[in-house]
Order: sequence, then C-alpha cells, then structure tokens
Amino acid sequence: MPLHLLKLCVGAESIEDLEAWIAESLKAKAARRLPVEQAHTTRMVPTRTEELLDGGSLYWVIKGEVACRQTLTGIRPFVDGDGIRRCHLVLDPTVHRVDPRPNRPFQGWRYLAAKDAPADLATLGTAPALPDELRRELRSLGLL
Repeated sequence: MPLHLLKLCVGAESIEDLEAWIAESLKAKAARRLPVEQAHTTRMVPTRTEELLDGGSLYWVIKGEVACRQTLTGIRPFVDGDGIRRCHLVLDPTVHRVDPRPNRPFQGWRYLAAKDAPADLATLGTAPALPDELRRELRSLGLL
C-alpha cells in the first residue's frame, strides 16, 4: 500500500496558482535546456522512500485545506552548496484535485497513510463546480 506526504503549499492562493507556477517553472527549465521535470526541494529526506515511490503522492495544503496532490516519481537526496543535506521530491506535473478537508498549519512535511488520504474528486464523480473561495465560505457556514 502506498504512503503519501502532506505539505503546506506556501505562497499559493489557489490550485490555479500552483498549476501556473508549475507551468512557468517547466517552461523556464526548457528554455535553459535543463531536464524538464518538477522537483520540490525539502530540507529533510524521507526515510520511507520505497513506500512513497510505490504509488505515493505529495498532498498540498492550500489556504488551510488539503486541496490537491501530485504523484511522486522520485526522491533525490543531495548536499547543497553550503554543505546542507536536502532532498528533491520529483513530482508528476499533473495536479489532481482532491475532496478538500481542513488541515492546520505545520512545518515541514508529514507522512500520510493511504487510508487517511482524501479521495480524488475525479473518482468521486464530482466536478469542482464551485470556485474554491465560495466553497470554503459555504463550508465555514456549515452549508457543505
């Protein structure tokens, strides 16, 4: 059974912001003739890499909600120019919306068991018909 990671998407206001940043980043790498892949850099290296790479994803928390995920395709530890151990989480650039659920802020990343991961909206058969901000407001009022 796969294992997932949960991480705050700092700086993104919405899933669309994340998708735009990914597209811009991939375009810039292509222009510089670098490998066109998305990699998110973290300070800590996950120890359970085998489980994470067995179908795991990185679930993004945006504006206080687990909102979307990206499939993990690689985990590459490295040492930066200052001699600090870091890690590239290599991700499939496709962003999958998930059934949103509230999540408090935290630092770094957390492991997320498959049984605790929110389902993709596509598998639930529900389209994200409401804008994220409206959906959040309706949920805060107890209407969703």
